[in-house]
Amino acid sequence: MKFLRVGPAGAEIPVALDDSTPAVLTCYDLRSLTADIDGEFLARVAAGLQLTGLPEIDIAGRRLGAPLARPGVILCIGQNYAAHAAESGQEPPTQPIMFYKAPNTLSGPYDDILIPRGSVKTDWEVELAVVIGKRARYLSSPEEGLRCVGAYAVSNDVSERTFQIEASGGQWSKGKSCETFNPLGPWLVTPDEVEAQGGPQQLRLRSWVNGEPRQDSSTGDMIFDVGTLIWHLSQFTVLEPGDIVNTGTPQGVALSGRFPYLQPGDLVEVEIDGIGHQRTRMAAA
Repeated sequence: MKFLRVGPAGAEIPVALDDSTPAVLTCYDLRSLTADIDGEFLARVAAGLQLTGLPEIDIAGRRLGAPLARPGVILCIGQNYAAHAAESGQEPPTQPIMFYKAPNTLSGPYDDILIPRGSVKTDWEVELAVVIGKRARYLSSPEEGLRCVGAYAVSNDVSERTFQIEASGGQWSKGKSCETFNPLGPWLVTPDEVEAQGGPQQLRLRSWVNGEPRQDSSTGDMIFDVGTLIWHLSQFTVLEPGDIVNTGTPQGVALSGRFPYLQPGDLVEVEIDGIGHQRTRMAAA
């Protein structure tokens, strides 16, 4: 099952998409069950949701917002693909690199991405996002970590490299937290759908700029897998339902020096097989 939020920014409504029969896609209005798709919904309702009796809703032509409302935190993992670490000029990490991204960076999967004032190095990063569905605190194993996953989604961890590296003051978050810097969606995908594809370490990730290929890799190339990341993070912080973990990006970003940085008017697309596809246009802030 997939969950999405439909409508104008700030006034989205919660919707479930039933695509169990590919030829017949049906959307259901969830407002009788929840005010929004948030951590409380994922912890309380999502796993046992029954669509019987819920009203159908037509979403054709309507804006899709970020499929999750009000995450408590967005935690990001740096250099979690060896080839990306290499193109960044770094050795692969021996333990997960964690940094924070402002939760209000979330934007819709087709909304414009705003290039910050003064930016000359705005970059793209396709990532598998993990949305926590169960409180994770001092977990005992990666297997327990995987059981805390409430949903998966496509994430673009947009970065401004000058802010991140040269003007960072030692913290990457300055280059990660600009407005609109985390398009998410188009929807949340429940873990059972991902397991049916072979699990979260069997997913192909790709990105394009103006139709030209940039990244093409697999989550199987992660240094630290999803379960390990959640287990590891739970030793240092408490993950609550609705929190997001961006699990890292593969090689093929502008930071490598092989591609130009993003400019107003550029079209950025990111995709994870079976999870979804984003299409966003760059614009000046």
